[in-house]
Amino acid sequence: MNAIDLLLNRVSYNKLLYPAPQGEQLNNILQAGCNVPDHGGLMPWRFILFKDESLTDLGEIFAEAAEQNQATDEQIAKAKNMPLRAPLIIAVIAKITPEHKIPESEQLITAGCSVHAMQMAAVAQGFQGIWRTGAYAYHPYVQQQLKLGDNEQIVGYLYLGTPDGEVPKKQRPNPAQFVQYW
Repeated sequence: MNAIDLLLNRVSYNKLLYPAPQGEQLNNILQAGCNVPDHGGLMPWRFILFKDESLTDLGEIFAEAAEQNQATDEQIAKAKNMPLRAPLIIAVIAKITPEHKIPESEQLITAGCSVHAMQMAAVAQGFQGIWRTGAYAYHPYVQQQLKLGDNEQIVGYLYLGTPDGEVPKKQRPNPAQFVQYW
């Protein structure tokens, strides 16, 4: 797959099976996440990897957060099982340097670019994934359990694995509707 095909045919795909990326494949993914536009060279990201038993641990954290929000038993069970939908999850954390000449918004965008680059690197190696956020990216209990610092925030959970079947094509918008020439 060439780079243009990769970018033009990207989809979010959530039917993910084992095996997950590992070894050199995983290293390529993480390297791609560190090779993104980074105004000022702040490297405003860090990654937490969940696989095997730690996926269950993450589910317990999500379930406790749901319980703290007075969720129903069904909602708590759903939260507990969320991380089990993929064999590997990479939580991407934005590490914001406040009061820096590089605006916080640019630092956050850089961390977001990390998620995108890692997903593209996974797809280029035959894997698939989906970038998720949701309530558990913002819940204080989850942030505490994942040991986020005062100037850190979760920008996404990147679920990765082997696609279960053929990945469907997606209808794409015409870029002309988003472009204005001066």
